[in-house]
Amino acid sequence: MKSHYRAVVIGGGVVGASVLYHLARFGWSDVALIERAELTAGSTWHAAAGFHALNADPNVAALQDYTIKLYREIEAESGHNIGLHMTGGVNMASDPQRWEWLKSAWAVFQSVGIVTARLVTPDEIKEICPIVDVSGVLGGLYDANEGHLDPYGTTHAYAGAAKRRGADVILRNRVVELKSRADGHWDVVTEQGTIVAEHVVNAGGLWAKQLGRMAGIDLPVTPMEHHYFVTEDIPEIAALDRELGLAVDLDGFSYLRQERKGVLLGVYEQNPRHWNMDGAPWNYGIELIPEDIDRISPELARAHERFPCLASAGIRKWVNGAFTFTPDGNPIVGPVRGLKNYWVACGVMAGFSQGGGVGKSLAEWMIHGEPQADIFGMDIARYGAFAANREYLRQTTRQFYARRFVMTFPNERLPAGRPLKRPGAYDGMSAAGCEWTASWGLEIPAYFAPMGFRENTALKRSNAFAIVGDEALQVRRAAGLVDISAYARYSVSGAGAQAWLDRLLACRLPKAGQARLAPMLGPDGRLKGDLTVMNWGGDDYWLMGSYYLREFHMRWFESRAGEGITVTDISDATGGFLLTGPNARRILERTTHQDVSGAALPFMACGTFDIGMVQARIARLSIAGELGFEINCPVTMHATLREALLAAGEDLGLAEIGYHALNALRLEKSFGIWSREFTQGYTPGQTGLDRFIAFDKGDFVGREAALKEHNVGAAQRIVTLEVDAVDGDASGFEPVWRDGRRVGLVTSGGFGYTIGRSVALALVDAGFAEEGTALSVHIAGVERRARVIAAAPYDPSGKAMRQ
Repeated sequence: MKSHYRAVVIGGGVVGASVLYHLARFGWSDVALIERAELTAGSTWHAAAGFHALNADPNVAALQDYTIKLYREIEAESGHNIGLHMTGGVNMASDPQRWEWLKSAWAVFQSVGIVTARLVTPDEIKEICPIVDVSGVLGGLYDANEGHLDPYGTTHAYAGAAKRRGADVILRNRVVELKSRADGHWDVVTEQGTIVAEHVVNAGGLWAKQLGRMAGIDLPVTPMEHHYFVTEDIPEIAALDRELGLAVDLDGFSYLRQERKGVLLGVYEQNPRHWNMDGAPWNYGIELIPEDIDRISPELARAHERFPCLASAGIRKWVNGAFTFTPDGNPIVGPVRGLKNYWVACGVMAGFSQGGGVGKSLAEWMIHGEPQADIFGMDIARYGAFAANREYLRQTTRQFYARRFVMTFPNERLPAGRPLKRPGAYDGMSAAGCEWTASWGLEIPAYFAPMGFRENTALKRSNAFAIVGDEALQVRRAAGLVDISAYARYSVSGAGAQAWLDRLLACRLPKAGQARLAPMLGPDGRLKGDLTVMNWGGDDYWLMGSYYLREFHMRWFESRAGEGITVTDISDATGGFLLTGPNARRILERTTHQDVSGAALPFMACGTFDIGMVQARIARLSIAGELGFEINCPVTMHATLREALLAAGEDLGLAEIGYHALNALRLEKSFGIWSREFTQGYTPGQTGLDRFIAFDKGDFVGREAALKEHNVGAAQRIVTLEVDAVDGDASGFEPVWRDGRRVGLVTSGGFGYTIGRSVALALVDAGFAEEGTALSVHIAGVERRARVIAAAPYDPSGKAMRQ
């Protein structure tokens, strides 16, 4: 053990070993892994160690694909046998909606380049796994790139390959304290002495909670119990001349693979149990939790029906072990805001599916400043401090575990951890029939429905289709009012505010009393935000963006802190409403003594106005593509503002609307949004945001890379598609085809109620971006004809917004 390392990885499970390997592989050889006991002595040693390609987040699925393809490489490099069984695996569906969902998942796999996946019939499933009873099975999704391996051998292969590249592995030495140093380095205090580390990685697994608290943070992770059993030899398997493929009975909540001449069967029970929510005891080692068979008996009964030979099989051993879970089941990876050079790689409950991708992405982040892939689905910044609350964590992790094999639909609104944060006018909007969804803990309106209405969840159009349509059309006819509390707002002030923003943002800064769309780039020229910047005058600016990116953006702002500026997240203190539609100005005029005419408050202007008794900050813009006013106020006045606006618009057709209608309206204008058209994996040229970049204004973050793309031209472009849909619409990540060749993917889609057509925005190869190009798109697993149409099929000149 040396006294100083460039990076110290704490935790000797498969994830920690993967991080160590990738750091060494990418050029940091002066690194060490510290493990309190032996490698794998946590969750790893008792893992079922299957690996799967399927994941609800396509970006995570792509990293799982990377992980699986890496195994043969680390085995060869390390010389350790990882016990790789590349058997292929199949996810079965016996419910019609599930079968439709699998067909849709197959299409998404094509979009992210996982071409080994294919749809299979019940007879083919029987061939893959001869012991399955396919009665009632409609089909399955098979991937040849699935299987299982030896968890001990795999972890040692990662560690062995890392040691060959110069890394150290230090065992039987617990970390007892972490102390931050003034220079940004860390004192890693261990039982055997103190190490100075430039960077620390928390890969603590079952002990990640405690390691986080050593650094002063409470991570949203918690251990939960998970059962599987291994049978004695089964005659039907012993008689086979090949190994069974993995079989996942999604509707039965069980998975099965071959183990010797028997099987390993695990379940995700509907009645899960937490275990030591604050983390495992330090003296917990290679141990198991007593099995609780009665609690999982309903799932076991279904497994026996699906795999009849289990009825006569003896049980060789039960395993009830603990794994760490996050609220959405995906890992938490990346730098922790406010803790210089402290990194996390925790909550990786599917370590043998995701461990390689986690290690790769984190090592890239640490060494190069950014991961190659867009991993926001694993980024710790997708959570705020609220997610570590014990009750919130208990509810959400329990919900995820119980729904591990349950379908989640695009329009589904899950109940765990809700309601947590509520807008000021929550009670009034609820009384008006608001159906709520949530973003980053905040309740936001989906749509307004008659009392007693219940939406059916589906991949296709639901019974809320007409309700949403009425809201969208009312905006076009008269006016709509939508709560915009779920917009992030950041105050930027001080003598250095203008210079700092000019460097941070790619646009030209607006003059006092004006707003501007503001792309924000990383050094590599990829997007970091699609913000709106507002200049209130006197070195007082606001940035507005996506609510769920608050931690992500504050981490970014703080990492580029400048002299003479203060950046404050005011999102919890500020709410508001968007008033939009042709009657919006007439309604607003009734609430104020001030001039809000087009001359006094033109398009993209902003200022402070009295609206009834509320002093509000207003910006003249609208994502709906109509005359619009974003009206911002203190949260304590949110309900008062709503009442004033509704009263003023009662006889002018003002209707409250939700974000589902707003989404339909923005699609008709070909307006992109973050996480769909704009992500940190895309560039300005791909997305069309380059038209808002002031390349001639001087230096700004990402200018060189963006200018290079601008001069050469992007290889892909966002286009608008009209889709020959029947009873469903594209929603995102569906592949776009031309004569059987994949040429792009849908970024978002829906129905345009004003134009009466199904539309989608898609990122396609530049050669297929011309208006009139015939293409096709998968919707709910069915290929539909589509064509490229001109952007903004509604009001292409933008006259409505500017009136």
